[in-house]
Amino acid sequence: MPLDPVTFNEKKWNQFYSEVLGRPTTLSETMGKAEIWLIRTYWDFAFPRPLLPNFQFVGGLHCKPAKPLPKEMEEFVQSSGKNGIVVFSLGSMVSNMTEERANTIASALAQIPQKVLWRYDGKKPDTLGPNTRLYKWIPQNDLLGHPKTKAFVTHGGSNGIYEAIYHGIPMVGLPLFADQPHNIAQMKAKGAAVRLDLETMTRVDFLAALKEVINNPSYKEKMMWLSTIQHDQPVKPLDRAVFWIEFVMRHKGAKHLRPAVHDLTWFQYHSLDVIGFLLACVASAVFVITKCCLFCYWKFAKTGDKRKNE
Repeated sequence: MPLDPVTFNEKKWNQFYSEVLGRPTTLSETMGKAEIWLIRTYWDFAFPRPLLPNFQFVGGLHCKPAKPLPKEMEEFVQSSGKNGIVVFSLGSMVSNMTEERANTIASALAQIPQKVLWRYDGKKPDTLGPNTRLYKWIPQNDLLGHPKTKAFVTHGGSNGIYEAIYHGIPMVGLPLFADQPHNIAQMKAKGAAVRLDLETMTRVDFLAALKEVINNPSYKEKMMWLSTIQHDQPVKPLDRAVFWIEFVMRHKGAKHLRPAVHDLTWFQYHSLDVIGFLLACVASAVFVITKCCLFCYWKFAKTGDKRKNE
């Protein structure tokens, strides 16, 4: 999975791995020696593509059934009646935003009949409606698994995406960076999400997206289909991850699954040796053809001069 630029500091990671291994090394070198890769996606989310044998999919390994909500939060959720609730979180990486953006979002949320639980740690928006409550932290998985949840507004992080899939909740995506735009694009392509740009969307855009996801049953149907696929696996993702970790421990690695491409030199990896050979062949062919043409021209010219003299 791609590393978020906000959290990824290569120098610090290099130092960390050097301290753990007791010798100078880098993150790239350590990753290059991996013999098994546990990939945090699954075929409900990813599109089919050829993969190497040391790739194992464990998407949704952190997902679990919802637990009861705190009493105060449960009372607020129940007060929504038949309209239900909307869960809104941009993750732990975004705890604040400009007042203008916050007011745009709050004014749109105020116009829907659902109650909204918004994870937000900034100044309270002036346009905040009575149907919306702000929280510095929310039990996201438990809220998404609540029967009254109608939609999930998310930045598109892998954890939130899979919790929404697990519980079958359609999404409005506001991707910010790293893998988030790709994640939301995947969900949009599968008909389970609407995508907006957080920086450019208007109140009307956001309100329309919310109404579309909540009121159009096709989004819920598509998400429930993905949820069915996620749940219908021969081995649970967490159990699969545990098995392969223990497999590597039992066999002191998994070299028989590691592709030889990792051991190629940089010029072999980029096929520079092959390109060089082909260029040499082309150059040789051009040289031979040129020499033949010159020879034929010389013979023709010599024959012509001989006929002139005669």
